[in-house]
Amino acid sequence: MKIEPQQFTRNGVSYTIRSAAPADAQELSEVRLQIDGETENLDRVRGEAYIDADGFEQIIHTDTANDRNLFLVALVNDRIAGFSRCEGSSLQRLAHKVEFGIGVLQEYWGYGIGKNLLQASIDWADSSGIRKMSLYVLETNGSAINLYRKLGFEAEGVLQKDKLLSDGNYYNTVVMGRWRE
Repeated sequence: MKIEPQQFTRNGVSYTIRSAAPADAQELSEVRLQIDGETENLDRVRGEAYIDADGFEQIIHTDTANDRNLFLVALVNDRIAGFSRCEGSSLQRLAHKVEFGIGVLQEYWGYGIGKNLLQASIDWADSSGIRKMSLYVLETNGSAINLYRKLGFEAEGVLQKDKLLSDGNYYNTVVMGRWRE
């Protein structure tokens, strides 16, 4: 699915949020690799589950053609600063919901990019008849948990000792969901 581009400015940084296009594939591959190396908030360490440009191009084509998927990018000065993706299911019992995931380059944290990617996804989901959005967040990512709560997500459960981080300790993953009446 596609959305209309949206413009934002915060703290002197202007950016655009729009649907991902096949021409973004190479840069998305590079940005995802960089984001994976900048934080432990995601599932992967740098280089794991690598997706090359061809892989991203296929994902973008699939998501654009599917009314239950949405792939967005945030651009600062025509460079990708972050991305988000909602993935739904064609299974009848699951067709009412999507899973949301996000990544923003560390240098662009604090500019509302994550919030606006999520809000654009919520707006799309609500207008597309999707009743539920789900996501997973590491318990130590307090800023993300607070953002999700502000935008209507509630904790639905905890996956105990779900992630092993570089400090050698296991951490919980919080399962959060947003239900639209």
